[in-house]
Amino acid sequence: MPSITPIHWKKFEKFLIYVGCEFKRQKGDHRVYWRSGLIRPIILPTYKSLPVFIIRNNLRTLGIDHNDYLEILKTI
Repeated sequence: MPSITPIHWKKFEKFLIYVGCEFKRQKGDHRVYWRSGLIRPIILPTYKSLPVFIIRNNLRTLGIDHNDYLEILKTI
């Protein structure tokens, strides 16, 4: 089973848009995304290499399994 690896924030942004999130605002180097049905917004720091723990936390908020995430990444 492949594991989650750090990726560029722009690639993760493409993933967020693919799953129905929309950009709301930005403060400093943190971008905020929202999708209906979420308990809280998705916070995306604009790091060159987005750490795995941030990806996992955002996947947990979205309710998306890491295997589904990896499959979606292959398509975008």
